Amino acid sequence: METINQLLDEKGHEVFAVSPESPVYDAIEMMADKGVGALLVMEGDNLAGVVSERDYARKVILKGKSSRSTQVRDIMTAEVVSVSPHDTVDQCLAVMTQNKIRHLPVLEDGGVVGVLSIGDLVKSVIDDQKHQIQSLEQYISG
Repeated sequence: METINQLLDEKGHEVFAVSPESPVYDAIEMMADKGVGALLVMEGDNLAGVVSERDYARKVILKGKSSRSTQVRDIMTAEVVSVSPHDTVDQCLAVMTQNKIRHLPVLEDGGVVGVLSIGDLVKSVIDDQKHQIQSLEQYISG
């Protein structure tokens, strides 16, 4: 079973973030530019929250607010669920399922070392299954 540290070593530790004072428009623009569905909200080196496309849709668009005048702090999720690099893919999938979230910051010693999406975890599971199938096929064929 792959640990999150191993997964991040393959995927990369790059983190995309905005400040709480940033306009929501800037956050959405960054998500589009980077091809991601969520950003970390950072105050210096401290994780203040997570902002996602879902937050934008539900807390800006549906409420009739302006993305240029609304700050990220007004729509971000401040109670962040996170995982450790020592957790497993299965543990992270369980955390996402229990909390109905699609993105997980990875924290070590209080600092952010990466971010995982549900897609990253599903890809890891599929890759692991492919490897197991290949091993079984080799075993069966001699």
